[in-house]
Amino acid sequence: MISYLEGKIAELDPTYVIIDVQGVGYQAYISLNTFSKLKQKEKTKLITHLHVREDLQVLYGFNDQSEKSLFLLLISVSGIGPNTAIVMLSSLSVAEVKNAIVTNDVKKIQSVKGIGAKTAQRTILELKDKILKHESSEQTSDISSFSNNNMRGEALSALITLGINKSMAEKNVATVLKTHGDNITLEELIKLSLKS
Repeated sequence: MISYLEGKIAELDPTYVIIDVQGVGYQAYISLNTFSKLKQKEKTKLITHLHVREDLQVLYGFNDQSEKSLFLLLISVSGIGPNTAIVMLSSLSVAEVKNAIVTNDVKKIQSVKGIGAKTAQRTILELKDKILKHESSEQTSDISSFSNNNMRGEALSALITLGINKSMAEKNVATVLKTHGDNITLEELIKLSLKS
């Protein structure tokens, strides 16, 4: 399985890219969104998906993981093949596709070439819960890392105000957080950092 390609862009077309990886050229089909991101680059790291059928092996490339994840969700829907998924990701951004699915916007999905009313409805029916679940778990992890970073910053500020030098304060806070994890209050973090 080819997870990603990293190398020099040998050829770039709105529908595909050829990446030279140590003298071997790999061709991957891409969306217009990925094409626009690659236009300004000489070298790239492209996240890939190798689609295997009885008679064919095709490599698809994506600028980022969110586009690949959505592509995999789309091809899991009956009636949407890899080429249609790429057309959808070329016609709409990742955010637009997700938003159309979550808000039951059948017309928006149907506006993509090759997708009829039934396929658009099936896409919403099959993917809405998956996308909502994925989005909420991403937001939760973002919130917890934000609050952890926020608490770390406040603790550092307090320790420096108390006369501890910055590098020592950073080291102590990191040690306490590593030992106690996220289940610690700001006051405890400051007290334990002063003791270590």
